[in-house]
Amino acid sequence: MVAADLDGPYEPGVRRADLGLQVHWCVLPFRVLLVLTSHRGIQMYESNGYTMVYWHALDSGDASPVQAVFARGIAASGHFICVGTWSGRVLVFDIPAKGPNIVLSEELAGHQMPITDIATEPAQGQDCVADMVTADDSGLLCVWRSGPEFTLLTRIPGFGVPCPSVQLWQGIIAAGYGNGQVHLYEATTGNLHVQINAHARAICALDLASEVGKLLSAGEDTFVHIWKLSRSPESGYIEAAPLL
Repeated sequence: MVAADLDGPYEPGVRRADLGLQVHWCVLPFRVLLVLTSHRGIQMYESNGYTMVYWHALDSGDASPVQAVFARGIAASGHFICVGTWSGRVLVFDIPAKGPNIVLSEELAGHQMPITDIATEPAQGQDCVADMVTADDSGLLCVWRSGPEFTLLTRIPGFGVPCPSVQLWQGIIAAGYGNGQVHLYEATTGNLHVQINAHARAICALDLASEVGKLLSAGEDTFVHIWKLSRSPESGYIEAAPLL
């Protein structure tokens, strides 16, 4: 059992997830860490769940007294753990093979709105490959190449609708939006290939079975749908077939 830091005023009608409380297992090449985020900071634990190895307090900076301060969106990329924040910055932590000597190595500044989600996939040694995508409350997506220094490859503009969840699979970005749509983009170019009217209300979450290319979407309309992702062998175009 992990005791998350939930100190602070309770706000009726506001879900803890909206304030940034998230928990995520980060599987690194040499260790597994349990990462928690909240409006107070970022906690990292060993895989046993009770040995804390790192704490990062959030700096409210220039935030107004009525502006919520939180961390939201967690993903592992190589030996880095990336965490999104209320300010739109993404914090990149360099994780050692063992011990607590975790370092904040970089802050990515591609967004101006709060981060909603981060997705990654293994780069598999390819050059100039897009292996991380970040999303924010405006629907903007930023596509990155990870490494000793993260590189912003492209921006996919938003359209005034939040993007609560993103997934990345074989160079395909799946983005779920507040209007119930799922968009499939080419990660390297940002080109839109598929637009699906998946739900009658906002999408809450996307999940992906990477071994078989099946995408699951859950919406505030209480429905869950499953889609089979693929590429046309002739054109390389992205396709999505409904399964449920």
